[in-house]
Amino acid sequence: MVTVKDYAESIPIAWCPGCGNFAILQALRKALVELKTEPHQVLFVSGIGQAPKLPHYMQGNVFNGLHGRTLPAATGAKIANHELIVIGIDGDGGAYGEGVGHLLAAMRRNVNITYMAHNNQVYGLTKGQASPTSDLGFVTRTTPLGAGQPANPLALALSSDVSFLARGFAGDVEHLSELLKMGIEHRGFSLIDILQPCVSFNHKNTYQWYRERVYKLEDEGYDPGDKIGAFAKAQEWGDRIPIGLIYSKERPVYEEQLPALKKGPLVKQKIDPLQFEALLDEFM
Repeated sequence: MVTVKDYAESIPIAWCPGCGNFAILQALRKALVELKTEPHQVLFVSGIGQAPKLPHYMQGNVFNGLHGRTLPAATGAKIANHELIVIGIDGDGGAYGEGVGHLLAAMRRNVNITYMAHNNQVYGLTKGQASPTSDLGFVTRTTPLGAGQPANPLALALSSDVSFLARGFAGDVEHLSELLKMGIEHRGFSLIDILQPCVSFNHKNTYQWYRERVYKLEDEGYDPGDKIGAFAKAQEWGDRIPIGLIYSKERPVYEEQLPALKKGPLVKQKIDPLQFEALLDEFM
């Protein structure tokens, strides 16, 4: 039987003491164990940053690529082998900045992968610049007069017809773990935005700041199938911040719509080198 120890790596963790990423790592391990998933069944895909270091501290298959380019690699892996549980991991910079075009495509296509966006509202790896989700007026070395209007990833996801959208908080491991389990089990693209305090470079959006504001949607009789209601919740930020399942619906997944996959996953299809001869003949 799989245990948390099966997912634990023995290498030293390089995050700052108190970083919200520790709790996210714990929540993900817990979710996978409770789903009875073996490490060899999972592929973790990430880019560059503090959040994308998470796969380094997990047993399993890992692809570590470029900043903001997680989703193309994750999509390719899922097309090649449907049986893999593919989990993409990025920070708010990689997910909502450099990689936002790939995010839009993955949500629209409904690729059957889970995408974790560690949203600490700052660039942690490069020492504290404003990120796409930094609060309006947030002061950093690159925004000494305050950051501009932040992106709203929840509203962006809903307008792209995402089939699963949730928001968790690193300060509540149990709740976050349940959201991760739901996202992994969902058939389609799952975006899980995770509020993750950065103790080194974001001294505004702290654990205490979030605990005074977050509330759980499931405690209020909320309907995650109501898209209009989900848009309303996506606008809440400040005095009250919703966490939980924001929106969910079923629709065809990307892999089911590709003609090349009618015979099954690419990894199980026979390779016939002669099939390229007709194509090459066209250029002779």
